Amino acid sequence: MKPRLRILSIFLIVSGFLCFFNACSPKAGFVVIDGTDLRRPDGSKLEIRGTNLGNWLNPEGYMFGFSKTNSAWMIDDMLCELVGPDEAAEFWKEFKDNYITEEDIRFIASCGANTVRLPFNYKLFTDEDYMGLVSAQDGFERIDALVEWCRDAGLYLILDMHDCPGGQTGDNIDNSYGYPWLFESEKSQELFIDIWTRIAAHYAEEPVILGYELMNEPIATYFDDEYFNPLLEPLYKRTVEAIRRYDRNHIILLGGPQWNSRFDNFTDWSFDDKIMFTCHRYGGDACKEAIGNFSSFRDKTGLPMYMGEIGHNTIEWQDRFCNAMRELNIGWTFWPYKKLDSSCMIGITRPEGWQAIIDFAESDRSSYEAIRKARPDMAASRATLDAFIANCRCTNCVPQQDYIESIQLDR
Repeated sequence: MKPRLRILSIFLIVSGFLCFFNACSPKAGFVVIDGTDLRRPDGSKLEIRGTNLGNWLNPEGYMFGFSKTNSAWMIDDMLCELVGPDEAAEFWKEFKDNYITEEDIRFIASCGANTVRLPFNYKLFTDEDYMGLVSAQDGFERIDALVEWCRDAGLYLILDMHDCPGGQTGDNIDNSYGYPWLFESEKSQELFIDIWTRIAAHYAEEPVILGYELMNEPIATYFDDEYFNPLLEPLYKRTVEAIRRYDRNHIILLGGPQWNSRFDNFTDWSFDDKIMFTCHRYGGDACKEAIGNFSSFRDKTGLPMYMGEIGHNTIEWQDRFCNAMRELNIGWTFWPYKKLDSSCMIGITRPEGWQAIIDFAESDRSSYEAIRKARPDMAASRATLDAFIANCRCTNCVPQQDYIESIQLDR
């Protein structure tokens, strides 16, 4: 080979390697892991303080005052039976447009928060029927807008796949059909990984996003943990490996089975250099001993631990638990930011006529005859749903000041 051609060949090889290296290497400007701490791009410690945007992109029945009708598909079926599929679809569009807006994000930031966690349903990235759309779902559009709002407000964002293909929990919170089929279905696992790789490719260069929480509360306590728990870590590893083909910048958050409460099934935390763990706690004693297993696992791994969900308790309990988490160096995002009535940062006032919709949601609707007998006046129901949309807007909600103070966002 002539010298010039040899030099050119070497140049092209080196250039190609550098391009690949730059594409796959972490960039400056992202939150990073430093032992058991998180650090901002300027090197300062980031202690996660925030809230969850629950119900917005993964509706839950209790947030509307429903009990038996407690998952998104059940709520959608009920609305279709109540006012028809076209009106139900319009309700969901208005709901997504108004439940969380830039004004909400500014309000959260004004309370002292530095992070919000976004629970979302995987269907937002498919052509499956979900929240009024039957194709061309708007997941990227919704999250893109939220990213800009968080950027302007100075908040970090954690993306949490709350509802996974097939169901990862097997209860109402994952909008499934009552069983964690994700762990037994290769097709569901492939879709799960595909969605995360598309999300990673889309947001690889976005420093507002703190990290990707692969799945919420896998494997409920109702199922055989000896069978299911060992299936969790291998799926996490497969997914992280796929994500890293597109994104080396973001932290990946891993939750434990049985409501994000157990971590003894994890055997390897060195397969990636940007992973951390996330736990949840509702109830129990509000002291550091109550979450000693979380801090012990954190110390064992030498990686950060973060309380992704906590709340729905007394003001005193929440305040004491924040003190305990602060002492243990565990950040938190309380659940939820907004819901009907209270036990949140801002409460939605029940519109006139809402009880009639609750009664219909809780009624026997097991046959067409039962639906006809239970259905309230449709015109009145439409007006009540419109009133709910108006009431859920940030300016019309009621701040729960004692609650906000108890979750210690500004301390």
